[in-house]
Amino acid sequence: MAGRSSAEREALARQNAAIMAVFERAGFDHIAPDIIQPADIFLERSGEDIRARTFVFSDPDGNELCLRPDLTVPACRYHLSHAGNTAAEARYCYLGTAFRFPDELLSPQEFNQAGIEWFGDRNPVEAEARVMKLAIAALEAAGLSKLKITMGDLGLFNALINSMEMPERWRRRLKHQFWRPTAFRALLERFAKPSAVKRTAISEHVDAIAGTDADEAVSARIAALGLPLVTDRSVSEIAARLSEKLADRSETPLAADMVRVIERYLAIEGSVTDVASELAKLPASPAFDGARRWFEERIAALEDQGLNPRRFHFSANFGRELEYYTGLVFQVEVEARNAPLVVGGGGRYNDLLQDLGATTRVPAVGCAIHTERVKAVLA
Repeated sequence: MAGRSSAEREALARQNAAIMAVFERAGFDHIAPDIIQPADIFLERSGEDIRARTFVFSDPDGNELCLRPDLTVPACRYHLSHAGNTAAEARYCYLGTAFRFPDELLSPQEFNQAGIEWFGDRNPVEAEARVMKLAIAALEAAGLSKLKITMGDLGLFNALINSMEMPERWRRRLKHQFWRPTAFRALLERFAKPSAVKRTAISEHVDAIAGTDADEAVSARIAALGLPLVTDRSVSEIAARLSEKLADRSETPLAADMVRVIERYLAIEGSVTDVASELAKLPASPAFDGARRWFEERIAALEDQGLNPRRFHFSANFGRELEYYTGLVFQVEVEARNAPLVVGGGGRYNDLLQDLGATTRVPAVGCAIHTERVKAVLA
């Protein structure tokens, strides 16, 4: 909070206390995760935007560290190091400083983030509705009103892709590019017409591994070209990547009707309650039908929390900027200086704890509030 007067600091502290009181009254334990974190976790799991804006440095032993750009991963690591049973239900809240290189108005490089994380939730739909309710209640307790809620659902998208006949590597790459619409569209077009893909700078490297051992071919090519191995990928990882591209050349194209279904799904948007009927018109499959039922049950759970999902906007291509989400995502905006400003958001991330070291998959859902933005809007 550098550069603020004492009155401004006191006002922010009062606002943050009101936010935290909402979380603590709801039964969330107040924790203080570490500020310095291993950098690889954020660089691998958080998404391109966060990676590009993270303060990274090395310790005397050469280990890459960072100042936490977000508090969800530090809260997960706190849980893994403090909980006797990491799969047991636990609910945490926090208020602390996060650090990112600024990229827009009202985004200083140091900013306060308040939030909650709910691990091992026993009723996932109810937990999601409760987290959204608490996020809205905390923002209202701080003094905001006329909140705009946007929702998405990675569970629906993943279920749709999983239900389609295609190579597993294609599924993996489509899911990875979900957060990058231009790259996603290019990838989808490539899978629809793999033989029509134009040659690029990497094409000759793909040619070099055809009909031979890929690892040996890559090693020989690196040596022949005198290239230093300065990437984080090993020779085997590079060879595997090139092998996938080689296999793509002779792969059966993605059926045109599948492409249309994917495009049709990603174009769905509107009131949360209205889009339920649009989702029901998409091709049925066990995976997608299960995800759709979860979506419909979430609507009922939101209503049980006293919320009006008819006022919430759903966009099928909305995923927020953090790439560890696996299901629900939501974002809260307010009007500021005649433009919408994101003041909070969250969602479900069922794979993250296991990725960080948990022995089993632990369901998790949470939210975070950018408290400086809240104060700026109120001011």
